[in-house]
Amino acid sequence: MKKWQDVTPQKLLELLESGEAESKQIIDVREPFEWDYYHLEGSALIPMNAVPSRMSELDDTGPIYIVCAHGVRSVAVCNYLEEQGYSNLRNVSGGMAAIASLKGFQYD
Repeated sequence: MKKWQDVTPQKLLELLESGEAESKQIIDVREPFEWDYYHLEGSALIPMNAVPSRMSELDDTGPIYIVCAHGVRSVAVCNYLEEQGYSNLRNVSGGMAAIASLKGFQYD
């Protein structure tokens, strides 16, 4: 049974705006070419395939928000990190496509 939680893009933006979450807590697991197109300022790019070798960069003292393009890779990363002992994980459902639509950006 999964322990990580889903968070909506709207909720993530609200948490960032209110200061309850910081952009440094957001890990973007897309590829660099996707990141270059659009990303949340201050978030960290750790492509999905690089997560195993870069886990030391994750700060598990607070929630870690995992985001990808549409919410598929982020689920896989949440599952993987949970298996590795991380417990404070949040999957951003809908991914950057949903965030972009909320922020008024066009995202393919």
